[in-house]
Amino acid sequence: MRTPATPDRSRYSVLVVEDDDTIGRHLETGLRSNGYTPTWSRTGAAAFTESAQTLYDVLLLDLGLPDMDGLDIARTLRARCPDLLIIILTARTDDIDVIAGLDAGADDYLVKPFSLTVLLARLRAHLRRRTIASPAQEPISLGDLIVDVTARRCILHDREVPLRPKEFELLAMLARHMGEAVSREVLMAEVWDENWFGSTKTLDVTMAALRRRLSDAAGASPLPAALPRISTLRGHGYRLEPHAAPPA
Repeated sequence: MRTPATPDRSRYSVLVVEDDDTIGRHLETGLRSNGYTPTWSRTGAAAFTESAQTLYDVLLLDLGLPDMDGLDIARTLRARCPDLLIIILTARTDDIDVIAGLDAGADDYLVKPFSLTVLLARLRAHLRRRTIASPAQEPISLGDLIVDVTARRCILHDREVPLRPKEFELLAMLARHMGEAVSREVLMAEVWDENWFGSTKTLDVTMAALRRRLSDAAGASPLPAALPRISTLRGHGYRLEPHAAPPA
């Protein structure tokens, strides 16, 4: 049985982007007292300045900022820093707002008001997943698509398909179980964390993004591409189907 690694929190720098003084001060103090190295920015402009000067590990991002929409910040910093862990802090509770945040590149979200205990648990869950070392594995061939788990690369006709960390891990998990039904619970446990709690909407948004990226890569390929198909199993989970023949 795999033993989860315990993240060394002193190694992680956290950029907190929050315009509310009470919440911002609470987050800064709580993170520092739990071993993280936080920097608090009150505006989007300040966040961009900080992120240009320092390579952060985690971004805690409020969406309702005085100078710009937090979604724009998420998209920009995700593009600049593919491995940045982005957790959105929002008072917006509608599904469409949550989905928009995840689709903008966030890894997770917390709806205000939330407790520091819950935030710290989420951080540990995400960071634990990033510290688990895996033995070298042979690349997995899925038709014309190659999933190199060890190198964390996805290749289609010698061209790399750019995937976010969770998108890659989700594809790799399904690829290891080609043709098998994989439940939502197993995917959440393996791709996010075995002690994960809360909504699984993150899985749905990540799956939609993965499908879109594979489709876009196939469309941009100069050669016909035989790709596997991800089937939705309602009430259960997903299954990666063997590749279909490329269109003539």
